[in-house]
Amino acid sequence: METRLPPGERTPRPRRNALLLGRTRHGAGGHTGKTSFMSLFSQHPDGPEPRPARPRRRPLLSRRDRNVLHSVLLVGGMAGLLAVCAWIIAGPAAVVWTLVLAAVSMVASPRVSHRFVLRLFGAASLPAATLPDVHRVAAALADRAGLGHRPKLMYIASPTMNAFTVGTREDAAITMTTGLLRRLTLRELAGVLAHEVSHVSHNDMWVMGLADTISRLTRAMSLLGVLLVAVNLPLMLAGGAAISWLLLALMILAPTVGTLLQLALSRVREYDADLEAAGLTGDPAGLAAALQKLEAQHGRFWEDIFLPGRRAPEPSVLRSHPHTSERVKRLLALAPPPSGAWLDVPADHMPGHSMIPPSPERPRWRRWGVWY
Repeated sequence: METRLPPGERTPRPRRNALLLGRTRHGAGGHTGKTSFMSLFSQHPDGPEPRPARPRRRPLLSRRDRNVLHSVLLVGGMAGLLAVCAWIIAGPAAVVWTLVLAAVSMVASPRVSHRFVLRLFGAASLPAATLPDVHRVAAALADRAGLGHRPKLMYIASPTMNAFTVGTREDAAITMTTGLLRRLTLRELAGVLAHEVSHVSHNDMWVMGLADTISRLTRAMSLLGVLLVAVNLPLMLAGGAAISWLLLALMILAPTVGTLLQLALSRVREYDADLEAAGLTGDPAGLAAALQKLEAQHGRFWEDIFLPGRRAPEPSVLRSHPHTSERVKRLLALAPPPSGAWLDVPADHMPGHSMIPPSPERPRWRRWGVWY
């Protein structure tokens, strides 16, 4: 039977005061619990509840794992190209002997001492008393990277801004120019040092040495194949021998393809060093600021006026380092750790501005050419 309310009374509305007061009832037992503030927006009594947002899928491989995979694929591609050249020249047996030769040359070949290389550049040891803050930062980064032997710090009297690493994981030397030491703050120098320490930690010098050995052997095989074709050219013209022009084209283009793979490997290792450097310092913006200063220093004033866009036509595949804008973009996309930078360094302190004497701006004429 339908019940009617007296005049003046309204039909009771569904109870929402429990929700508005932040309390809901769950189950038949009448258990009361507090709801979060976001639950006020997740329940819609006047319509169906919206579907929850799908969580972002985590990539199968991290950035570091992708970089390692790219390096393995590139080195494998270079080795495969070398094997194909050997197979074209002498058949399947030559493939085995060529790979054995590559392994033996990497292990038994005489290595050029990094001291000899530094002597060619006129590098000198950077005293700890001259720049104690730089030595403190370098030691902290080496310890955090797990290096058993801390890299030596060297400097070159040059107004250009550059830094590079030579040697092995057990005996490495990080070299910086005086122009770099005078123009970068300690925060930016920490990013540059972390980048070079990452190269030492990942043994990138050995990886690039392996790629260079494979590339040299590929060029040697290509030259040998072209010489054999040239020697047998009269016989081929007489119809006594046949040759596959496709294989000949592959033999001629093999050195170029090997060089492109080597450059791609160098760019991948640079990306990996940037990522590791950001993890060592906890300050990706510091390295990004240093890269921007380096890019600005390389483009001269008169060069921008008389040669506009001189660097723009250079294709990315012909670069040993990635574009600075792409490196800066990737660094700034990294989220800093919640506790801030791991390495506590002043943001505007320039340790080498007054300690390092200015280097000569005029070029110095040497036996091997012009040096700055």
